[in-house]
Amino acid sequence: MIEWLWQLLQDFGAYLADNYDPIRDTIDIGIVSFGIYWLLLLIRGTRAVQILVGLIVLIGALVASNVFELVTLRLILDNFLGSAVIIIVVLFQQDIRRALARMGRGFFPSVSAEQESQILEEVVRAAQVLSKRRMGALIVLERETGLDDQLEGATHLDAEVTKDLLVSLFVPTSPLHDGAVVIQRGRIPYAGAILPLTLKQDLPEGLGTRHRAAVGITEETDAVVVVVSEETSTISVVMAGEIVRGLDAPRLRKMLVEVMSGERRELPAELGAVPEGASEPAPDAARARSTG
Repeated sequence: MIEWLWQLLQDFGAYLADNYDPIRDTIDIGIVSFGIYWLLLLIRGTRAVQILVGLIVLIGALVASNVFELVTLRLILDNFLGSAVIIIVVLFQQDIRRALARMGRGFFPSVSAEQESQILEEVVRAAQVLSKRRMGALIVLERETGLDDQLEGATHLDAEVTKDLLVSLFVPTSPLHDGAVVIQRGRIPYAGAILPLTLKQDLPEGLGTRHRAAVGITEETDAVVVVVSEETSTISVVMAGEIVRGLDAPRLRKMLVEVMSGERRELPAELGAVPEGASEPAPDAARARSTG
């Protein structure tokens, strides 16, 4: 094995000596590195990351089978990974479409920091009112990953984000109150949207369809979801399949600002955990992790 690695290094050194151009190849490597980094940011917090890790493990197993001459394993992996391009297209078809759509609308956000702050304030105020009135709500805030492919049965609105509109959409007599409201690029393009439900069976007891839908959409995308429970009037935030429950307005505001500005990439561990099987949040904000 050592001889094989040494020969590999020698061959690589000879290849660089014959073909490496410092200026051209540095630019080439820089562009490719930026592209890979941008794609990783795009799929961060989605199931695509888990699929990517699985493919990397398979490639590592193929390299190990070559080094240790595991003929049967190498034969299986060669046949499986021989169609790697088709496999990647099939597994990542939704993420590829989202990446192309993201490129189509540009690399830079269309909402200023001031507008974003105002939008988040309207969401916080609406959640506070909905909680006091014990009205259920599901508000999805899009980030890098587009949400259009994940929505079903949505009603097109294209409206300004205001507290009064958000509250009115979730009034029990509203025909759209059972679905999700989506905030996208500083506007409300959809209401009454049906989201994919998580398949997880280990969520804390007492979480209903709204929470399962919130976990489901955040498993598939990097969106942030605000949920108001109709039964308990509890305000929760869901991101990357994790739930923080029992938030008041100041903590909700602080968390949304940190998440949407990129300062926070995961929900805070310091808020504690929801006790297993608990139906109500602990006195302080509680956290429930949907792992895997």
